[in-house]
Amino acid sequence: MHEALEKLGRLDVRKARVVELKYFGGLNHDEIAAVMKISTITVRRDWVFAKAWLHNELHSVDEIR
Repeated sequence: MHEALEKLGRLDVRKARVVELKYFGGLNHDEIAAVMKISTITVRRDWVFAKAWLHNELHSVDEIR
């Protein structure tokens, strides 16, 4: 997970930060929006993208093994 999150961070820093705040920080979308000074809808879009991207990344690693 750590390597996949780092890779996402190289792709899009904001999306990686949303994952960190939600997954590790336990913040909800409104709280993340306030911390990052972005709209809640942007947080939601970033979360949906990042979740799908990380899922794909983690499962593609499993297929290689």
